[in-house]
Amino acid sequence: MVYSLSTITANYRFERRIPCRKIIHLVSILARNLLCHECANIFKFIKKIITSKDFIDRNRISDSAFTRKRKLPFNTLIIFLIGFIRGSYQDELDRFFKTIFKLDVAKRLVSKAALTKARAKLKFDAFIELNSHLISYFEKHLSARSWFGFRLLAIDGSTIRLPMCEDIIEHFGTWKGRKGAPSSVARLSQLFDVLNKITIDAVISPKSIGERQLAAENHFLKLMPTDLLLLDRGYPAWWLFRLILSRQSNFCSRISCTKWKAIRKFFNSGRPEKVIDLAINATSKQPCHQWGLDVEPIKVRLIRIEHDGKAQVLITSLLDINRYPIEIFYDLYHYRWPVEEDYKVLKSRMELENFSGQSVLSVYQDFYAKLFYKNLVSILTMPAQAAIENDVGTRMHTYQINFTQALSQCKQVITLMFHRAQSQVRQMFADLYEIFQRTIEPIRSGRMYPRSHKVKPRKFFLQYKPIG
Repeated sequence: MVYSLSTITANYRFERRIPCRKIIHLVSILARNLLCHECANIFKFIKKIITSKDFIDRNRISDSAFTRKRKLPFNTLIIFLIGFIRGSYQDELDRFFKTIFKLDVAKRLVSKAALTKARAKLKFDAFIELNSHLISYFEKHLSARSWFGFRLLAIDGSTIRLPMCEDIIEHFGTWKGRKGAPSSVARLSQLFDVLNKITIDAVISPKSIGERQLAAENHFLKLMPTDLLLLDRGYPAWWLFRLILSRQSNFCSRISCTKWKAIRKFFNSGRPEKVIDLAINATSKQPCHQWGLDVEPIKVRLIRIEHDGKAQVLITSLLDINRYPIEIFYDLYHYRWPVEEDYKVLKSRMELENFSGQSVLSVYQDFYAKLFYKNLVSILTMPAQAAIENDVGTRMHTYQINFTQALSQCKQVITLMFHRAQSQVRQMFADLYEIFQRTIEPIRSGRMYPRSHKVKPRKFFLQYKPIG
């Protein structure tokens, strides 16, 4: 896109004799208009999907659901649920219809009882499918960032507390912490693109299911040969490495210096790096048999990383020392930090534990709907973030968009974008673009804070929803 714009403006300059500064300004305006056009087309693309008969048929509970003409049809329900629900049903409904109908004062067009009945007919898989379509559109039409040609992915897990309701407890179970009464807890796991800051795949399950199992049964199905997977030290297992390689993908993981004999031997040798044949261990034989994996030794590369006087060991499938010199691995593992920050966004900023319903279905719907909303906002901020990074000037720090503000600003605008003409959507995105560029924060590298492991009290109560 940039090359074509440069060619056009170069010819235009030759013919009109325009100064170079004006040419650069013209290129930036043309590039911004094209990006606005592509981002505006996302809503046209998604709207076409959610109104298609095939999509509706796949994602309704029964054949009779969403067949009668109602005030809350299938596509309107989808748009409402991806609109970042935080308050009570009725407040959110009134605000939603006030926005799309341009009302001065909200009218009671749909009751909360009608919403409860409508969402009970909707499969949560609809939001999973929409997220998959959104990522495909992003990778096809917008410039995705990469690392040495790899899509840089990280897998990480977390836990969240759920409402203490009978069917939720029966499905997810309860978990007894060190303090307090038992509570219903779910385990989260996500496959996260750390450079583009979007969730490729995510799953919510009972806490009794481990992170490795969730990764193998869900996330690894999304892996491609151009993927490089970053793993925390809780994930390494011989069978897991073999499974990644069977998908023709690559990995880089931090690994314990003491638990594995081969790793311990390398660590004690003091060498900076070494390529070894890693044989299968006893605990990986059963999973390999279960997954039908080859049990021959795998060739891996061990790398020692020194940081603050402490040594860490990385294990990777990137064996080419000339193409991937040891120096690049000092920063590579730390690229996985955005997945940790993403959980902070989901839990604190988006109030993931503030569920809108008291059923298992509503838990799944809320989780995947908020993931879709987060991904959509992240994609919409990318053009403005790229412009901020290119505009270095005389600033002391590098800057990034305040993503919390972006989530807030997009809440009502995204709803409107599904109900306005394409020309209006482009103008709305251009206005958002200006807000994103003006709402930025400096990135101060090297800051560290100790973790607090205190047991926190319950944050959200279904009986007490926030105002606004």
